[in-house]
Amino acid sequence: MIEEHVLTEPAEPKLKQRASRYRWFVIVVFFLFMLLHQTDRLMIGPMQDTIEKQFSINDQQWGFINSGALLVGTVLYPIWGYLYDRYARAKLLALASLIWGATTWISAIAPTYRSFLVTRASTGIDDSAYPGLYSLVADYFGPNLRGKIYGLLQLAQPLGYLIGMIMALIIAPMIGGWRQAFYITGSLGLIVAVLIYFGVKEMPRGKAEPEFEGMEEIGQFHFSWQEARDIFKKKTMWFIFLQGFAGVFPWNVITFFFFGYLMTDRGYDIMPCWQPWRP
Repeated sequence: MIEEHVLTEPAEPKLKQRASRYRWFVIVVFFLFMLLHQTDRLMIGPMQDTIEKQFSINDQQWGFINSGALLVGTVLYPIWGYLYDRYARAKLLALASLIWGATTWISAIAPTYRSFLVTRASTGIDDSAYPGLYSLVADYFGPNLRGKIYGLLQLAQPLGYLIGMIMALIIAPMIGGWRQAFYITGSLGLIVAVLIYFGVKEMPRGKAEPEFEGMEEIGQFHFSWQEARDIFKKKTMWFIFLQGFAGVFPWNVITFFFFGYLMTDRGYDIMPCWQPWRP
């Protein structure tokens, strides 16, 4: 009994330590997914002037390019949510990353404005895939750590925007233009898809909740249309939706039109130290 106790006692801390390291590996993968995806999604704003000249289009046509991806993402938010409630979230996130990489590559080879309009709109398919990521994180980390993890992951969005500006204004001119930049971010999307598919495991829903601690089996919960309809019966939710709807407008104007405005209306240009690499 003593020998058996000595052999088995250290095993449990080792297993817990290994599980803890794996959880943080998952967070690193998700952080990379959000960081690189935001870079790919937002770097098109600083490229406005270059792409407009490439396709000989005006600001209105440029607006259609940005609006297409937003509309596709808006329509697919509830669809992604439905799929996440019924199927493995990790595999769906890998699919979203695969779609991100593939659609960005297709956008990079689009020869005309119309084809670019369609292919760029297709990049909105994966833009609404984040709810599954947050849902999966909630099952990896309990309430005592969940807020910190969400805050860490949210940090990827502004950092992605900054990296997107660097890609658009510095790296793209150095490597031959905006198409080459899309090749890079699209390829990274495919790599992240493989990383998520083979490296991230699905967790039982509710696994990290204190109420389920010690339970050997946890019931499976699926999407319910009745519960979804009940959400809209709460009047306070309507105010939240309206506030979010109104708040989106100024941020999208800044994100997708601000650099074009500075270049065309205010006369700003790329800094002289970068001009030798212009195509």
